[in-house]
Amino acid sequence: MLCDNCGNNEAEVHLTQIVDNEMTTVHLCPACAADKGLDAGASKNPPLSDFLAQMGKGPTAEEGTFAAGPCNYCHTTVDDFRRTGRLGCPHCYSIYETQLRAILRRIHGSTQHLGKVYVPPASDAADRAQRLTVLRRKLQRAVEAEDFERAAEIRDQIRELEAAIDV
Repeated sequence: MLCDNCGNNEAEVHLTQIVDNEMTTVHLCPACAADKGLDAGASKNPPLSDFLAQMGKGPTAEEGTFAAGPCNYCHTTVDDFRRTGRLGCPHCYSIYETQLRAILRRIHGSTQHLGKVYVPPASDAADRAQRLTVLRRKLQRAVEAEDFERAAEIRDQIRELEAAIDV
Protein backbone atom coordinates (compact mmCIF):
# COMPACT_ATOMS: atom_id res chain seq x y z
CA MET A 1 0.00 0.00 0.00
CA LEU A 2 1.39 3.37 -0.96
CA CYS A 3 1.60 6.42 1.28
CA ASP A 4 -1.58 8.54 1.24
CA ASN A 5 0.51 11.73 1.56
CA CYS A 6 3.28 11.41 -1.02
CA GLY A 7 2.02 8.42 -3.04
CA ASN A 8 5.60 7.23 -3.72
CA ASN A 9 6.79 5.13 -0.78
CA GLU A 10 5.35 2.06 0.92
CA ALA A 11 3.07 2.97 3.87
CA GLU A 12 4.34 1.58 7.18
CA VAL A 13 2.42 3.79 9.61
CA HIS A 14 -1.36 3.35 9.75
CA LEU A 15 -3.02 6.08 11.79
CA THR A 16 -6.68 5.70 12.74
CA GLN A 17 -8.45 8.68 14.26
CA ILE A 18 -12.01 9.00 15.54
CA VAL A 19 -13.34 12.55 15.61
CA ASP A 20 -17.04 13.27 16.24
CA ASN A 21 -17.89 9.57 15.80
CA GLU A 22 -16.26 9.50 12.35
CA MET A 23 -13.31 7.19 11.81
CA THR A 24 -10.56 8.11 9.35
CA THR A 25 -7.51 6.02 8.55
CA VAL A 26 -4.35 7.48 7.03
CA HIS A 27 -1.53 5.30 5.67
CA LEU A 28 1.86 7.03 5.72
CA CYS A 29 5.44 6.22 4.85
CA PRO A 30 8.00 6.75 7.65
CA ALA A 31 9.20 10.06 6.14
CA CYS A 32 5.70 11.56 5.90
CA ALA A 33 4.86 10.27 9.37
CA ALA A 34 7.97 12.00 10.74
CA ASP A 35 6.94 15.23 8.96
CA LYS A 36 3.59 15.04 10.77
CA GLY A 37 5.33 14.46 14.10
CA LEU A 38 4.57 10.74 14.37
CA ASP A 39 7.24 8.28 15.47
CA ALA A 40 7.10 5.28 13.14
CA GLY A 41 8.86 3.05 15.68
CA ALA A 42 6.35 3.83 18.44
CA SER A 43 3.40 2.51 16.45
CA LYS A 44 4.71 -1.06 16.42
CA ASN A 45 3.62 -3.32 19.28
CA PRO A 46 6.56 -4.80 21.22
CA PRO A 47 6.46 -8.56 21.79
CA LEU A 48 4.72 -9.52 25.00
CA SER A 49 7.87 -11.03 26.47
CA ASP A 50 9.77 -7.75 25.88
CA PHE A 51 6.90 -5.80 27.41
CA LEU A 52 6.93 -7.96 30.53
CA ALA A 53 10.73 -7.75 30.78
CA GLN A 54 10.48 -3.93 30.62
CA MET A 55 8.08 -4.08 33.53
CA GLY A 56 10.84 -5.79 35.47
CA LYS A 57 8.86 -8.97 35.84
CA GLY A 58 10.18 -11.60 33.50
CA PRO A 59 9.05 -15.20 33.78
CA THR A 60 9.66 -16.76 37.16
CA ALA A 61 10.80 -20.30 37.85
CA GLU A 62 7.33 -21.32 39.03
CA GLU A 63 5.78 -20.35 35.72
CA GLY A 64 8.19 -22.40 33.67
CA THR A 65 8.23 -22.02 29.94
CA PHE A 66 5.55 -22.38 27.34
CA ALA A 67 4.61 -25.79 26.02
CA ALA A 68 7.16 -26.95 23.48
CA GLY A 69 4.82 -27.89 20.62
CA PRO A 70 2.76 -25.67 18.36
CA CYS A 71 -1.03 -25.35 18.62
CA ASN A 72 -2.77 -28.40 17.14
CA TYR A 73 -5.29 -26.24 15.27
CA CYS A 74 -3.55 -23.09 14.02
CA HIS A 75 0.08 -24.22 14.45
CA THR A 76 1.03 -21.06 16.37
CA THR A 77 4.36 -21.64 18.05
CA VAL A 78 5.84 -20.22 21.22
CA ASP A 79 8.12 -18.05 19.10
CA ASP A 80 5.11 -16.64 17.23
CA PHE A 81 3.47 -15.76 20.54
CA ARG A 82 6.63 -14.16 21.92
CA ARG A 83 7.19 -12.17 18.73
CA THR A 84 3.64 -10.84 18.31
CA GLY A 85 2.18 -11.10 21.82
CA ARG A 86 -0.93 -12.67 20.24
CA LEU A 87 -2.29 -16.17 20.14
CA GLY A 88 -3.44 -17.68 16.86
CA CYS A 89 -6.85 -19.13 17.72
CA PRO A 90 -9.21 -19.84 20.64
CA HIS A 91 -7.64 -23.27 21.12
CA CYS A 92 -4.28 -21.66 21.98
CA TYR A 93 -5.84 -20.42 25.22
CA SER A 94 -6.45 -23.96 26.43
CA ILE A 95 -3.06 -25.22 25.20
CA TYR A 96 -1.13 -22.40 26.91
CA GLU A 97 -3.61 -21.97 29.81
CA THR A 98 -1.17 -22.45 32.69
CA GLN A 99 1.33 -19.97 31.37
CA LEU A 100 -1.33 -17.42 30.41
CA ARG A 101 -2.85 -17.57 33.90
CA ALA A 102 0.56 -16.79 35.38
CA ILE A 103 1.01 -13.83 33.03
CA LEU A 104 -2.49 -12.49 33.78
CA ARG A 105 -1.96 -12.90 37.52
CA ARG A 106 1.31 -10.97 37.28
CA ILE A 107 -0.09 -8.14 35.13
CA HIS A 108 -3.61 -7.77 36.59
CA GLY A 109 -3.15 -9.24 40.05
CA SER A 110 -5.83 -11.88 39.43
CA THR A 111 -7.04 -14.33 36.82
CA GLN A 112 -10.71 -13.60 37.41
CA HIS A 113 -12.71 -10.48 36.59
CA LEU A 114 -13.42 -8.61 39.82
CA GLY A 115 -14.78 -5.34 38.44
CA LYS A 116 -18.28 -4.08 37.89
CA VAL A 117 -20.63 -5.62 35.35
CA TYR A 118 -22.44 -3.26 33.01
CA VAL A 119 -26.19 -3.34 33.45
CA PRO A 120 -28.05 -1.26 30.89
CA PRO A 121 -30.67 1.07 32.31
CA ALA A 122 -34.24 -0.12 31.95
CA SER A 123 -36.39 1.91 29.60
CA ASP A 124 -38.95 4.28 31.10
CA ALA A 125 -41.81 2.64 29.23
CA ALA A 126 -40.93 -0.77 30.63
CA ASP A 127 -40.67 0.70 34.15
CA ARG A 128 -44.08 2.36 33.87
CA ALA A 129 -45.71 -0.78 32.50
CA GLN A 130 -44.27 -2.81 35.34
CA ARG A 131 -45.42 -0.25 37.93
CA LEU A 132 -48.91 -0.29 36.40
CA THR A 133 -49.07 -4.06 36.68
CA VAL A 134 -48.03 -3.95 40.33
CA LEU A 135 -50.50 -1.16 41.14
CA ARG A 136 -53.37 -3.02 39.44
CA ARG A 137 -52.63 -6.12 41.55
CA LYS A 138 -52.57 -3.97 44.68
CA LEU A 139 -55.86 -2.38 43.65
CA GLN A 140 -57.44 -5.80 43.16
CA ARG A 141 -56.27 -6.93 46.61
CA ALA A 142 -57.53 -3.71 48.23
CA VAL A 143 -60.98 -4.16 46.64
CA GLU A 144 -61.14 -7.81 47.72
CA ALA A 145 -60.19 -6.76 51.27
CA GLU A 146 -62.86 -4.01 51.07
CA ASP A 147 -60.23 -1.36 51.89
CA PHE A 148 -61.86 1.24 49.68
CA GLU A 149 -59.81 4.19 50.91
CA ARG A 150 -56.58 2.42 49.96
CA ALA A 151 -58.19 1.30 46.69
CA ALA A 152 -59.06 4.92 45.85
CA GLU A 153 -55.46 6.02 46.49
CA ILE A 154 -54.12 3.24 44.26
CA ARG A 155 -56.71 4.09 41.57
CA ASP A 156 -55.48 7.70 41.57
CA GLN A 157 -51.85 6.54 41.26
CA ILE A 158 -52.82 4.35 38.29
CA ARG A 159 -54.59 7.29 36.60
CA GLU A 160 -51.56 9.55 37.10
CA LEU A 161 -49.24 6.93 35.66
CA GLU A 162 -51.53 6.27 32.67
CA ALA A 163 -51.75 10.03 32.02
CA ALA A 164 -47.93 10.25 32.04
CA ILE A 165 -47.74 7.41 29.49
CA ASP A 166 -50.28 9.05 27.15
CA VAL A 167 -48.42 12.38 27.12
